[in-house]
Amino acid sequence: MQEYKSELMRLLEERGHIHQATDAEGLDKLACEKIITAYVGFDPTASSLHVGNLASIMLLKRVQQAGHRPIVIMGGGTAKVGDPSGRDETRQMLTEQTLSENIASIRTSFEQILRFDDSETGALLIDNDKWLSELGYIELLRDVGPHFTINRMLAFDSVKTRLEREQPLTFLEFNYMIMQAYDFVKLARDHDCRLQLGGSDQWGNIVNGIELARRLDGRELFGVTAPLLTRADGQKMGKSVSGAVWLNEDRLPAYDFWQYWRNTDDRDVGRFLRLFTDVSLEEIRRLEALEGSEINEAKVVLANEVTTLVRGKAAADAAERTATETFAAGGSGADLPTLHISREGARVNAVLTELGFSASNGEAKRKISEGAVKLDGEVVSEAGQLIELSPGEQIKLSLGKKKHAVLRGV
Repeated sequence: MQEYKSELMRLLEERGHIHQATDAEGLDKLACEKIITAYVGFDPTASSLHVGNLASIMLLKRVQQAGHRPIVIMGGGTAKVGDPSGRDETRQMLTEQTLSENIASIRTSFEQILRFDDSETGALLIDNDKWLSELGYIELLRDVGPHFTINRMLAFDSVKTRLEREQPLTFLEFNYMIMQAYDFVKLARDHDCRLQLGGSDQWGNIVNGIELARRLDGRELFGVTAPLLTRADGQKMGKSVSGAVWLNEDRLPAYDFWQYWRNTDDRDVGRFLRLFTDVSLEEIRRLEALEGSEINEAKVVLANEVTTLVRGKAAADAAERTATETFAAGGSGADLPTLHISREGARVNAVLTELGFSASNGEAKRKISEGAVKLDGEVVSEAGQLIELSPGEQIKLSLGKKKHAVLRGV
């Protein structure tokens, strides 16, 4: 682990947030000398962000915790173009009204996690449509275009992947990297923003912005990316059997959100406690060292801490209380956990694991072979049985006499 002098870089490093940095030593030195303004961009393509976005939000939280200023950039302008990174197809075009409504809805999550005030370290939320929509096409081509070569743009993974797979990449999407680079220049000019943070897939876009600022203004900017987050089972963060794990309450009930974290793989507990909570490193070392059934203590701490961060303490307390009543006391009725099943359906063994009724798919198969699993009272004989439900349809899943859940189609 690298030794940093600034609280910002030490905090990012010890919590596991750093994957790459353009000039770690220079940034460390600057963070010791002054308050740094840093930003992360988010696409308002849905009415809520999901758990996969939480790692990026935590980067901004760490910035503020270390005494610096975070800026949330809502990509109301870039969303009209669409980031081709990590995508195999063109994004659906959204209307101005939809984008505006999504931004208003997403803002509530940031207000729960970050501190917005008029102080030097108070967070800002800015829509990049404010300046991108005002740019003239000829003006952008003349001022910014000369600093981007087609050769280099074609070398970016997001572009190469589409072309290699012979999948369409529109000229509109091709311009995304130029627009994001301009965002960094604009924020540096207007807010003295010196640092862009993001996921590892944003490295190329961040470097573009740094180089553009150097060429246009002779300004030195910095970039830091976080590791690509996957779970120990190889799945992408933010996905569950029932679909995306949304941050907003109106998209996913607090109990289901809490249960997602309670069902964390044993191997991920320590890492997630570092990334997504403020639990002390000493306490995390104690919790991740627990073995056997005792590791469940750490999972409950993780679930409570993250749910409190995203939904508030009352939501976390209610979720834990429901879990205790349901799983320990054999609760029923309204207390039963609910798992939403998408149109694609879900396998019984995967559902058991997602609910926390089994520690792994292997254990779920064993319980099914023992005849301990029932759907609406009928014994399940095949672990790979596909559960398919129409929207609004629901059935009861039972493991033995004490563990029950409601499966509902969406």
